[in-house]
This record gives sequence, C-alpha cells and structure tokens, in this order.
Amino acid sequence: MVQILFYVFGFVLLLAAVGVITVKNPVHSALCLVLAFFSAAAIWLLLEAEFLAIVLVLVYVGAVMVLFLFVVMMLDIDIEALRRGFVRNAWFGGVVAALLVVEIVGVVVAKGLSPAVDMKAGMKAAAADASNATDLGVAIYTKYLYPFELAAVLLLVAIIAAIVLTMRRRKGLKVQDIAAQVAVRREDRVRIVKVAAEKPE
Repeated sequence: MVQILFYVFGFVLLLAAVGVITVKNPVHSALCLVLAFFSAAAIWLLLEAEFLAIVLVLVYVGAVMVLFLFVVMMLDIDIEALRRGFVRNAWFGGVVAALLVVEIVGVVVAKGLSPAVDMKAGMKAAAADASNATDLGVAIYTKYLYPFELAAVLLLVAIIAAIVLTMRRRKGLKVQDIAAQVAVRREDRVRIVKVAAEKPE
C-alpha cells in the first residue's frame, strides 16, 4: 500500500511540475505548483519525515506561494477577463483540490494500515520518542555543516547579485539624489515675480 501511494504521489508530482512550466495561465501555474508541493509533502510523510513535510507546506505553500500571487497580481493581467472565465476554469481548481484531498486521505490510511513500514531494506525503525527536528539539526550541524554553510553563502551571493542588478545604471533611469535634495536652496526653486496691480476700469 505504501509503495503504491509512493508511485501515485510521485506521478502526480511529475504531472504538476510539468504543468507549472507548460500552463499559460499564471494562476493555473501557481495551482500546479501548490499541488507539486503537497505531493512532495505527502511523499515525505510516507517516509516518516513529518517535520520536513510540515515545513514544506508552511514555508512554500504559505509564504512563497503568497509572494508568487503578489507578483502575478502586479503583472499587467486583465483581471476582468479572469473573472469572466471563473466559471469556465472552476473545474481546474476543483480537480487540484480533489487530488489534494485524495493524497491526504491516502497518507492517513496508509499510516494507519502500516504504521512502522521501512521504505529501505536494512533501515532501522525509528524509536517512539524520536524527533525529526532533532535528527535534522544534528545532521545539518555535524555531518553536513560545510554544505549547509556553502548553501547559505550561495543564497547570500544571490541576494547581493539581485540587489546589484536592480541598482545598476540604466538608460533613462531617474535616480534620487538625497544630497542634492538636502542642499537645495529656496532661491534655486522659487522665483518671486512682482506684478504691477491693474486698475479697474
């Protein structure tokens, strides 16, 4: 049962990943990405990595997808056309929601039928009081300390590169000069003109 669910979730994950890059509608693409995240979380639950599954759902679905939707909403998209096609595209959201429900129910049923199934031959069963978060922290900060620090440095370099690319000089770009604004004088901005009063006829 667990192996069958593993292959089913893996197949759904592959289909959702393909849908992310092939669907033309950005909202549909975001829904496919949500489905891919949930499928990966379901696979991690089958592997008894509950902490990673919950973090994937909370961080990526709860934070990254919100950011993606903000970006989609800031693009030049005809919202009225999307609203007119809501009924026509409602089936797609329904299919994604149904697949999410099936995955969640499948994981719960599989864990109930076989609570201590080993996915790999020779792998020891986890203790009842084992903590995924503790094991993950020990592995990251002992065995995989250097790869973890290297990934952190790469992310820092990526952030700096994004800032540099955003702040680069471009043709026709208006840049705010704070020093020039502070040093401005009234005589440079305001001109007092004396106009002779007109006498009424």
